[in-house]
Amino acid sequence: MVPNFIDKEFLLTDKITYRLREPIRGDVVVFKAPPSEACSEEECEYIKRVIGMPGETISLKDGKVYINDLLLDENYLPSDFVTDPGNYLAVGISITVPEGNYILMGDNRSHSRDSREFGPINKKSIVGRAFFSYWPPDSFGVIPKISYAF
Repeated sequence: MVPNFIDKEFLLTDKITYRLREPIRGDVVVFKAPPSEACSEEECEYIKRVIGMPGETISLKDGKVYINDLLLDENYLPSDFVTDPGNYLAVGISITVPEGNYILMGDNRSHSRDSREFGPINKKSIVGRAFFSYWPPDSFGVIPKISYAF
């Protein structure tokens, strides 16, 4: 999740909020990752950002994310970051997020295994919302909320 989170950063996860409300675009969530070579039979948890909401249409064009054909302004990422396609979310293909599912992407788009590769994540796989960083000490504090201009 570089540049907003670093490797080995320790976060607190709120496991109650999503019992009371749905995830919101921009939330940083911890979820049970789909199986892969890096995450076989053992349960792996990933941390990613909620990008696509149920019922929305997601597409990639010119290295940027579009939601319902509107450019997603991701001001928390450097302007030169490129969102590469994956096996699931390819350039020129629009995907509608199924009900009860979310498109999750890492902030370090060129080095992130996320929904572009494995598709939407069901809410049942979301463990909770990351809300506080406590290690290393220079990252200590509440994880900032992200808002989008739609």
